[in-house]
Order: sequence, then structure tokens, then C-alpha cells
Amino acid sequence: VQMVETGGRLVQAGGSLRLSCVPSGVSINVYNMAWFRQTPGKEREKIASSSWNGLTTQYADSVKGRFTISRDNDQNTLYLQMNSLKPEDTAVYFCNRLHTLSSSTGVDTWGQGTQVTVSS
Repeated sequence: VQMVETGGRLVQAGGSLRLSCVPSGVSINVYNMAWFRQTPGKEREKIASSSWNGLTTQYADSVKGRFTISRDNDQNTLYLQMNSLKPEDTAVYFCNRLHTLSSSTGVDTWGQGTQVTVSS
């Protein structure tokens, strides 16, 4: 299974981006999914998660109220809508499957991620 994340780019503070994640080799429609991010020298952190049906979502305090995780199981795609971006949101963003919504790490080998850079 390989996750492919896209949509990252350079954006000004206060702007918005939507990231997409399309896994190859698996259908996401029966899996809990999550977005993670990592900055150099820091652990990868989970920032948003979605139950398999999208009815339950959870967010890290750092992104709550600004980011929205969603999924289109028919298109086999996971999304992360990011609004009111801050320079501290600068990171490489990854998606992955979760064993449970409370899992702190992903099931699959990590993809390359997509770089989000927020300028002040």
C-alpha cells in the first residue's frame, strides 16, 4: 500500500489549501484515516483523523477550528481543508490508515508527503 499526498505549496499566512490523499492498493472505505505532519527534527504528529464512514472526526488542538478532514470513499480520496494558515503550519503533510481513531501512528509505510510552506 502506498499513500500519495498532493496539494501542498507555498501560501501566505491567512490563506487556504486543500490537500488530497489517494492510496494505491487499498480502498479507504472501510478504514479509519488520518493526516499527520512533520517538521525537521520533530516527531511526526497526528493532526486530524476520520472514522471509516466520516461520521467521527478528531483534531489536534493546534488545528482545531481551522482544518477539516473529509473523505470521498467513492473516489477513494481523503482530504484536508486548511484555512487561516499560520507559519507554524509549515511542514510535510502525510496521510495514513489507522488501526483505531486513537492510534498515534499509521498502519502503512509512509509516502513522500506534500510540503506546505506558510509565509508570514
